Amino acid sequence: MTPRDSIPPIVLAETACFFDVDGTLAGIETRPEWVTIPGDIKQALCDLSAAAGGALALVSGRPVAELDSLSAPLRGPAAGVHGAERRDARGAFHRVALSGTIATALARELKQAIAAFDGCHVEEKGVAFALHYRQGEHYRDRILALAQDMVTRYPELVLQPGKCVVELKPAGVDKGAAIAAFMQEPPFVGRTPLFIGDDLTDEAGFKQVNALQGISIKVGPGTTVARYHLDDVSQVHRWILTLAKQQENHFIKTKNSVGEGL
Repeated sequence: MTPRDSIPPIVLAETACFFDVDGTLAGIETRPEWVTIPGDIKQALCDLSAAAGGALALVSGRPVAELDSLSAPLRGPAAGVHGAERRDARGAFHRVALSGTIATALARELKQAIAAFDGCHVEEKGVAFALHYRQGEHYRDRILALAQDMVTRYPELVLQPGKCVVELKPAGVDKGAAIAAFMQEPPFVGRTPLFIGDDLTDEAGFKQVNALQGISIKVGPGTTVARYHLDDVSQVHRWILTLAKQQENHFIKTKNSVGEGL
C-alpha cells in the first residue's frame, strides 16, 4: 500500500487518538534519555485530549513511567513497552510480566554479552529489554544474532526490531493488541481510531486501526500498511498544532454562538 499525504478531517469528539512517541512526537536521539517533546506540543496534546473527552493515549516502546515524565502535564491512558504494560482511562494498570528468574538471568547475560560491542547498550524496561546499537551500527548483525539466541533459549520472548534497536519482549503483546484493548473501553469504544507512528514496531498498530476502518499515519520513509503519510517529526508537530488550533477556533465559535442566542 502506498500511503496518501492528505489526512482526512478529524472530528475529535468521534475519534480515538493514539500516538507513538520516539520518531513521532519527539525526534530520535542517540540515547533514549536525551529525547524531549517540545512544550507547545505537550500543551497541544492536553488540549486534544480534552477535546476528545480523554480518548487520547500514548502507545510506545517506553515504560509508562517514562511516558508520563516526557509528556507532563499530560497524564492519561498509555501503553508502554509495546503493550506489555497499559494504564486505562480509569487509571488501572494491566501488565504482562516475565518471571523474576528469567528477567534476572536475561539482564545478567545481556549486559555481559553486549559489553563486547563498543557504543551499544542494554536498556532494561522491567518487562522487556532493548539492545541499542545506534552508536555501533556495524555490530547490527551480531546484536540481532545475540537477540535471536536469547529468544531461542527463552521461548517466552519474541523479537521486536526497530530503528537501530532490537527488543526482547513477552510473547503475545504488541501495539495493535494494546490499541484493540483500549478500543473496547470507555472513552475509546465506538470511536474511529487514529494512530500515528514511524517504526516497524508501529505496523501492528496500523494493521489494527486499518481493520477498524480507522486512520493510520506513517511518519517518515519505509514500507508500511499505513494509509496516510507525514514526512517527519516537524510535520507531525505542525499537524498537531493545526488540529489543536482548529479545536480552539471551534470552541470560540460555539461559545459566541451560544452567547448570541441568549
